[in-house]
Amino acid sequence: MARRLRYQVAVSLDGFIAGPNGEYDWIVMDPAIDFALMFADFDTAVMGRKTYEVVNGDGHMSMLAGMHCVVFSRTLPPSSAPGLRVVADDPAAVVAGLKAEPGKDIWLYGGGELFRALLIAELVDTVELAVIPVLLGAGVPLLPAGPVVPLVLSDQKVLPASGIVALAYAVPGGVGPAPTISYVRG
Repeated sequence: MARRLRYQVAVSLDGFIAGPNGEYDWIVMDPAIDFALMFADFDTAVMGRKTYEVVNGDGHMSMLAGMHCVVFSRTLPPSSAPGLRVVADDPAAVVAGLKAEPGKDIWLYGGGELFRALLIAELVDTVELAVIPVLLGAGVPLLPAGPVVPLVLSDQKVLPASGIVALAYAVPGGVGPAPTISYVRG
């Protein structure tokens, strides 16, 4: 089976994946979420430069330790450090190549613009959202403007302690199986 590219991200109720300055301190933690189980599905993460700079600047790249991370940037110098590759290559071509390799699923870790580009290239297989009960009013949108893409709901869970709503959608024509929310306990 081919690897899936899964856009798995937290989003505010009004559709932002980060605040106006890239902040994500509004994302609440819920004890029902098993992060080790969530991370175990992936061996590769892809992200845009802006996401990388925020996560790396906060020291949170360690969360992705053990994964192969690919950062797409036209401004950062190319790099092939252990576990991290910074490339200026076409994201669609790179991700298509990654999907053809053996391995676990690929986490589209962040970047609404990268998400849109890979969605247009028909490379995104699932969209998995943790809707956080907060209204930011402004920030980085989940998805910049572009063509309409219908999704098929495959699973949902409500986490009563935090009010988070976890949603999993399959992208029609994507690599199966349809996603399930297996990282929520109870």
